[in-house]
Amino acid sequence: MTWNISYFYFMREDYLHYLWRYQKLDHQEMRTADGLPVKVISPGAHNLLSGPDFFNSRVLIGDQEWAGNVEIHLRSSDWYMHSHESDPAYDNVILHVVWVHDVEVFRKDNTSLPVVEICHLVAPETVNSYEDLCSNNGNRWINCQNDFGEVDDFFLNNWLERLYVERLEKKSLLINHIFENLAGDWEAVLFKMLAKNFGLNINGDAFLSVAASIPFSVVRKLRGNRLQLEAIFQGQAGLLSGDCEEPYFLSLKEEYNYLRKKFRLNAQGVLPVKYFRLRPDNFPEVRLAQLAGIYNKHASLFNVLINCAQAKDLYKILEVEVNDFWKTHYTFYKSHSPKRKALSTNFMDLLIINTVVPLKFCYARSKGKEEGWEEFSMIEAVAPEENQVIKKFSSLRPQVAVNALRSQALLQLKNEYCDKNACLNCAIGVKLLQREPQF
Repeated sequence: MTWNISYFYFMREDYLHYLWRYQKLDHQEMRTADGLPVKVISPGAHNLLSGPDFFNSRVLIGDQEWAGNVEIHLRSSDWYMHSHESDPAYDNVILHVVWVHDVEVFRKDNTSLPVVEICHLVAPETVNSYEDLCSNNGNRWINCQNDFGEVDDFFLNNWLERLYVERLEKKSLLINHIFENLAGDWEAVLFKMLAKNFGLNINGDAFLSVAASIPFSVVRKLRGNRLQLEAIFQGQAGLLSGDCEEPYFLSLKEEYNYLRKKFRLNAQGVLPVKYFRLRPDNFPEVRLAQLAGIYNKHASLFNVLINCAQAKDLYKILEVEVNDFWKTHYTFYKSHSPKRKALSTNFMDLLIINTVVPLKFCYARSKGKEEGWEEFSMIEAVAPEENQVIKKFSSLRPQVAVNALRSQALLQLKNEYCDKNACLNCAIGVKLLQREPQF
């Protein structure tokens, strides 16, 4: 078998990991640099964290069986570039697998480390398949767009479910961080997450900073008074600081000044709200008024949501209408003809996707429940999001986003795999490469 030197210029270490993990190598010709035959008994477990690339590998070198770790590099000299010779984590490396062997490598104890050069052990067709898939050069929206529509349904469904769990895990990071800082008060965690997602992408961070500036004990005390709730939300967001002769504005401002002193509130660290590219229905004044309405409506919102098992019941819980003032205003400064401003179904869907289900997931985990079937059933009953990413996937494979679980999974796929050219970590990419003939 011959090797084209040009392969080296697009070769990536993660592809070598793939070759070793799935043993896409010519085992008949596998030998160490000093000529000893090598037989792979087990490639080991792929390590995605720091340390050697594969743990608990087993290889037969000559007549000696070895058990330990395997390290993989493009060049054997990378061992020294990464200072592995002085790192105790690499003391148990039994084999160095490289694309090109350019220098002899020694362990920390000065013993020679066996090395296998694999550039001549890979079929050119296999490498060409990798280059075709992963070398996009900006000509394709995603690398596998020509094959995405042909992937087996059962296989794709399983991968999308795994991707959705990955996305839930990612959302859980913020929730768990807030939970730890609030000493385990789930009602307070919900308040912050709900506030963040009421702000959507544009004002999410600003609304979260508003919620962080208000102790939840204050929200608990004011739940029965919608005017006071709205006053502290609007006031802490800096929306009551201007000059306005509107009576409702003045009543909110008066309440806020009283409550700010009573509860010793301050707005240090609160981020300013934004209006750029916002539809009027998403203006911060309206969304904060709706948030106040939800907490005025429910005495213990977290318990109500956490005990809700079906998506259809969540819509009833989240249903809220603004007061009469906001039916004719988007801001304090200009009125319009009366309009109903209840939470839309699409907006409630976003709250379920980004707040309710992730929170239920984290709460179940905190109680030692790992199944997540209730969360899956709930998210599958929610309509998919509508955005450019989902529309593009749907053009490649009609009906791929049939519910919110699918649309969330597709967003995870695009953001964490396709955009990062991580085909070798994607089940679809690996499956497409596996179509190539093996030795």
